[in-house]
Amino acid sequence: MLVLLPPSEGKATGGSGSPLDLGSLSLPGLGAARAEVLDQLVSLCSGDEVKAAEVLGLSEGLRGEIAKNAALREAGTRPAGEIYTGVLYDALGLATLPPAARRRAERSLLVFSGLWGAVRIDDRIPSYRCSMGVKLPGPGALGSYWRTRTPMADVLPEAAGNGLVLDLRSAAYAAAWKPKGAVAERTATVRVVQSKLVNGVEKRSVVSHFNKATKGRMVRDLLTAGADPSGPGELVEALRGLGYVVEAAPPERAGRAWALDVVVTEL
Repeated sequence: MLVLLPPSEGKATGGSGSPLDLGSLSLPGLGAARAEVLDQLVSLCSGDEVKAAEVLGLSEGLRGEIAKNAALREAGTRPAGEIYTGVLYDALGLATLPPAARRRAERSLLVFSGLWGAVRIDDRIPSYRCSMGVKLPGPGALGSYWRTRTPMADVLPEAAGNGLVLDLRSAAYAAAWKPKGAVAERTATVRVVQSKLVNGVEKRSVVSHFNKATKGRMVRDLLTAGADPSGPGELVEALRGLGYVVEAAPPERAGRAWALDVVVTEL
């Protein structure tokens, strides 16, 4: 099982490990592309601060992120699983996973990134600020860059192997790689839907906080249970066995992903 996660906007700081070694990161086929994006980001943030803030979409209160980006090559690192924070990662609780579940997480989880393309949770990276929606000088729009101008289309299917791909990315990060063909048929995307009664009538809505927290908890439960579904159908059964209410929509055509709705009433 390969689980595709979005990163978080907020990131932990204060890495105490050795500076970044691009060659040590997983998915080495993305190395040249990572180097290009890193070079452009560091160059941008080492120059005109106003321009850098505009390109990165930073408010006045986040101007400190520019200096942090400018120093990425010298900054201390820590595992990516410690860098990413926020609702999804709080619910996932990597630091408190049992040892066997932690090992499964290191094998299974891939976090997508505007800067790195995708990394595993034990890859050591510095804290940074660069979303997939950024349009950098040189690479241009990063979603398009990772999808069309890098080996992502070769590297990710190889990482997926013959197993399930559980795609929990937000739309901006899903743009960086879209499973195709046989890989798409083994892929399940998930939407979390909140259900509540209003004057006796069920109303459903997609709420960001519910969405992120439920996805994090769901991945944690799968890892802790040792679930290893080989395809979307087995995933549906595994999630139902863990107590989730799941509505599944198999694809209408070959070469398409499954769409799952996880229905929740409370966090």
